[in-house]
Amino acid sequence: MELFYDILKQLIRIPSVVGAEQPFFMFIKRELEELGITVEYYDGVLVAKGNNPQRGYISAHADRHGLICTGHNEFQYAAFIAKNKADLTGDSSSEQLLHNFTARFVDEKVQAYQPWAGSYLGLGSIKDAFLCERRNNIIFKIDGFDYLLPGIPIAFMDKLVINDDLVSAQLDNVISIAIIIYLYSLGYQGTAFFTASEEAGKSWRFLLEWFRRFNIKTDELLVLDTSPYPTLEEIRNIDIVLRHRDSNAVFRSPLKNRIRKIATKEKIKFSFKDTYLKNKMRKNGTVRSLGTTELGRLIHATKGEIQGTTLQIPTIGYHTVNETTTTRAIESMITVLKNIYITQE
Repeated sequence: MELFYDILKQLIRIPSVVGAEQPFFMFIKRELEELGITVEYYDGVLVAKGNNPQRGYISAHADRHGLICTGHNEFQYAAFIAKNKADLTGDSSSEQLLHNFTARFVDEKVQAYQPWAGSYLGLGSIKDAFLCERRNNIIFKIDGFDYLLPGIPIAFMDKLVINDDLVSAQLDNVISIAIIIYLYSLGYQGTAFFTASEEAGKSWRFLLEWFRRFNIKTDELLVLDTSPYPTLEEIRNIDIVLRHRDSNAVFRSPLKNRIRKIATKEKIKFSFKDTYLKNKMRKNGTVRSLGTTELGRLIHATKGEIQGTTLQIPTIGYHTVNETTTTRAIESMITVLKNIYITQE
């Protein structure tokens, strides 16, 4: 696993604010081309192909939360600026974060970068963050960035922290990217997608465009991501997270049962997130969304012509620079992927 953590450490240092993923895409492209993998870049999606592209279709979003300069000394949460608003209905995890966690941003170190080339433009520190009800967004006050122009992305400064069996950073969703690159280094020869603007609800459109561009249909698209839980105790009792469905669609793919069989054989503990959420609502007497995923939106939009399932790592501290998972969860996801795509058991 040493190689995996080396990959992850490097990726975490490359900024990838939602809407400004280009420098991160170029870093992924270089890493994969060094492994002899063909990489194609389309609007909103980087596509990697091994020697057997139909061997598998794996997807992970490449964007991370961050800020964007919207005026002189004015900075907003990038996923929710007007041009990125996709379907703000109030029930997504990101929107709940928007209303509940403004205080956690204070004193965070941030870095500005040139959105195309990725050039470093300076370091700043968040001094205040407050919710502006009129604009439905968090407005930030940052020391040291009065020279920035509108449109410049600002990423949270981040580094990997490993403490015993816990791994922490802004893991969503750089950890899935690292796993895919690691999988290629182990011999994966299928296709992988790295999508942009998932945190703004747009990534599924880029993925759909690719499938339609080449008239490809599949029922085995596997989407990797992290999945939030409230307590460390809960994630210690779950190695991987699956889903029967989300709020948009039912997931009907042979991959789901295959993963379940592999997990049982390998003694990997799994949980179905939609079942977990339903049980929680039943216990609390509440009705809430089952959550929205890139895959669910894609299935709904294609009326099931594209189908698949999700495979997620359980975490706490979702959408923070201290999002945390266990080393066992990471190793479990890699074990499942190796079983499906490399050992062919």
